[in-house]
Amino acid sequence: MSVTSKVVLGVSVVLTLSTVAAVHLKQAWDRERLHQGVVRDLERLERKKENLRLLEEQRVLTRHLEEERRRSAERLRPQDT
Repeated sequence: MSVTSKVVLGVSVVLTLSTVAAVHLKQAWDRERLHQGVVRDLERLERKKENLRLLEEQRVLTRHLEEERRRSAERLRPQDT
């Protein structure tokens, strides 16, 4: 085998191994990105549930406040007798 053919074989082996390694690294990176997307989605859903819970709590508090204001206004209003 000539020196030129040995060099060509060596270069092709190195390029092939580099390509295979790069593909595996990219797949691992893509898999990690997909996993992070799922984690972000779950966190977003938890925040949404918490926000909905807080919103409902605020609605209840608003109803109580409005009822309390209505009662207070009725007490302060002069009685027409």
